[in-house]
Amino acid sequence: MKIQGVMFLGLSAFILVVAILYGFWSKEPTGTTALFLAFALTLMIGFYLSFTARRADAGAQDREDADVADDAGELGFFSPHSWQPLSLATGGALAFLGIIFGWWLLFFSLPIIVFGLFGWVFEYYRGDDRTQ
Repeated sequence: MKIQGVMFLGLSAFILVVAILYGFWSKEPTGTTALFLAFALTLMIGFYLSFTARRADAGAQDREDADVADDAGELGFFSPHSWQPLSLATGGALAFLGIIFGWWLLFFSLPIIVFGLFGWVFEYYRGDDRTQ
């Protein structure tokens, strides 16, 4: 994590220089503000990563003698199949069509979105035997 913190802090210094130069040359407040906000964001991320790297164990990316396989391992649990994203996408598309054609379509899309959301959150709380 230490190298990522250094990279973000270096990027924030570069963005600060670009923001100052852009502000002087263009006299345009919107782009200058956006660049200063990008500087602040990268500075916060770099500070967090550097701050956390001091308290965490050194990862494989922080060691010179590390191999790629040293950082390998389990990435997490991913659902093999789920129909709930299809329900959420259908409800979301219908909601956006409601913004275009008429707000009354939201009355049909909100139950589909709520059904998909509850189905996705409680997908693994049903148990193995679904016949009971």
